[in-house]
Amino acid sequence: MSESENRYSARALILTAIISIIGTVLALEASGRIDHSDNKDNVPVGDFQAIHLKPGEEFRMSRKSSELHAVCEDGFLAIAADVDPSFRGILVDYKNRGVRCSRPSPTAMDLATKPSAEGNNEQ
Repeated sequence: MSESENRYSARALILTAIISIIGTVLALEASGRIDHSDNKDNVPVGDFQAIHLKPGEEFRMSRKSSELHAVCEDGFLAIAADVDPSFRGILVDYKNRGVRCSRPSPTAMDLATKPSAEGNNEQ
């Protein structure tokens, strides 16, 4: 190799790339172009899947814990982080409907649909 081809070493090029990346991030931060939101509302806690299991079918699951736990919050299933239990999110389906913690009894009637016994006797 000639002397003109070997002006910069690989170490110098890598160091220049790292410094330019750090400088770019600092410049974007100083100009306010990087947005750091402290608002935890409407932030997804995670992405979940429901897997249908048929009787007798085996399912392989990771042995590692997910670092999340489920809590029943006002009748709906909430997912909370183990490291920050105050950070909870209600589990919703694809139509943004809350997932209940327990199945409602089929024999229990809604107060709105329950006929009033007093209303039938008064005429």
